[in-house]
Amino acid sequence: MGYLVYDSSTVINFDDRVLAHLEVVIVSKLRRKESFALSWREPSDNGDGRTTIWVDPSIPLRFRFNGSRPPTLDREWIEKLAAAAASSTGLIAIDEDGQQVIGST
Repeated sequence: MGYLVYDSSTVINFDDRVLAHLEVVIVSKLRRKESFALSWREPSDNGDGRTTIWVDPSIPLRFRFNGSRPPTLDREWIEKLAAAAASSTGLIAIDEDGQQVIGST
């Protein structure tokens, strides 16, 4: 289980494989100076709701992976995530099957 640190204070835990795919899309958007919303499901012990943050090039981010080897990336999954990030709903963290993933804060 890796994590994303948002604004130097909020830690969001994601599975390493999910985080690796989110990283590709997020870095790509930020490289182009594009802002967007990022949403994920919260675990049931944290209310089972959904959380959204605004990702902007001016806000510090850090990706931390638990595993030492990078996971194999799935091009189709990245394309789905990128399309969502470009939409009005923003980037919703999903798995390879299109199901929302849990990220815990």
